[in-house]
Amino acid sequence: MLALSRPPGPYLHCSSSRSGRFDRKNGHLHHKQFRYTPPYRRSSPTPLLINNNKPSPQNKLEALETILNDVESSIKNGVMIDTETYASLLETCYRLRALDQGVRIHRLIPPNLLRKNEGLSSKLLRLYATCGRMNEAHQVFDRMSKRDISAFPWNSLISGYAESGDYEDAIALYFQMGEVGIEPDRHTFPRVLKACAGIRSIQIGEAIHRDAVRSGCATDTFVLNSLVDMYAKCGDIMRARMVFDKIVQRDLVSWNSMLMGYIRHGLFVETVDIFRGMLVHGVQPDSVSLSSIVTGTSSLKLAFQVHGWAVRRGVHWNLPIAHSLIIAYSNHAMLDRARWIFHNMPERNTVSWNSIISAHSKSRQALLYFELMEKDECWPDGITFVSLLSACASLGLVEDGERLFSAMKDKYRISPSMEHYACLVNLYGRAGMVAEAYAVVVERMEIEAGPTVWGALLHACCLHTNVEIGEVAAEKLFELEPDNEHNFKLLIRIYMDVGRRKDDVKKVRLMMAERGLMD
Repeated sequence: MLALSRPPGPYLHCSSSRSGRFDRKNGHLHHKQFRYTPPYRRSSPTPLLINNNKPSPQNKLEALETILNDVESSIKNGVMIDTETYASLLETCYRLRALDQGVRIHRLIPPNLLRKNEGLSSKLLRLYATCGRMNEAHQVFDRMSKRDISAFPWNSLISGYAESGDYEDAIALYFQMGEVGIEPDRHTFPRVLKACAGIRSIQIGEAIHRDAVRSGCATDTFVLNSLVDMYAKCGDIMRARMVFDKIVQRDLVSWNSMLMGYIRHGLFVETVDIFRGMLVHGVQPDSVSLSSIVTGTSSLKLAFQVHGWAVRRGVHWNLPIAHSLIIAYSNHAMLDRARWIFHNMPERNTVSWNSIISAHSKSRQALLYFELMEKDECWPDGITFVSLLSACASLGLVEDGERLFSAMKDKYRISPSMEHYACLVNLYGRAGMVAEAYAVVVERMEIEAGPTVWGALLHACCLHTNVEIGEVAAEKLFELEPDNEHNFKLLIRIYMDVGRRKDDVKKVRLMMAERGLMD
């Protein structure tokens, strides 16, 4: 039986029952032995999409809808539906990400059947977890009568939490697997390692790495790729490279994980080296590889080379690659090239428009491109309005910024994020309307202001020497970012610009000294 090591630290626990205990001295979980039962067989969705008595529907989702209507009618007429049919329907819903239809199927399945049949429950749980409905997924999990037969439902739940950003819950569930006697498999480790990377916990990641070695999964490429990604995101790029070098059969994910790790750490030479290594080993870079290296490095020469490589292979109009080239050329003030790529793209999506709008974030053309975007009936998102509001702030276009902020909320039904509010505060602040900027924070925000918002307000107070509001903003920032010396320096500058607050300057410098922020 595999012993799962658990590093010290607080964890959230799921509501399902637990058995076993954690030996903190030896760092292992001891749990009861259990009888292993082979996993239930996988259902095929194909037969359910065949109906010889009716016209062929336009797509698979319509076919599923037709079959589901027939099943509902049959149940109303007293026809008993077998377990395999329910399982096949749930498999189809999972493959099509058809959550609404899955919910309807859930309502049709007799509760007692769902509780006793672990295969059926696991398929329903996986559907909910994949679609981000974690409350429903965990409810299904808690009602399962047998959870110690397979790692499948555990893996689905861990994956759902990791994908939803609930990393602590994913990690807690992993350790709970050991407590109830479930051995993790090659699908468990990549999911929980993603959670470790999410919270940047190398200590927990190392513990799970040891578990993977003991389980015999540490030679699996799928697991090794996840270890490379985890170590790189947790800051240990040397360990990431050591794991990468141990991968016998590297796939595209292996190379991309190492490539992204080097880019994230700002290691330009190593980034180019690993990219060349891909080509030498006959691995064709995909859109992830190419777009990452173009946007992740500051080399214009490299952007030219990648662009040429993409053209020669006919992939230069791939959307992620085209977007990265627009960004790269605009970052080097080569807007003519960026515009040429944009206007010659065979197809565009919201990201395409966001890229070209962002490229003109210091020009009125950003607003003109937004007008074209609306005429093209392409729906903007929150990123679109961050770029637009930033452009309005840079250009002093207060009325345009107010109009766009209102359109974002009222016309496009986008709830303002912290970044949107920071842009609005910056819009008023740069224009000298510090009181209006302060009113946004204390009266108009529907969420609690964070450091970006208060920072924008403090910067506005520094620009226009507003001591009263500046002190309020600085006080908030000292609480939210106690180790950010930039906030202290801005307040000192405000006091010095006033020219009559030497005692206040001394007080702020004393605070900096107490926090170790002065040499």
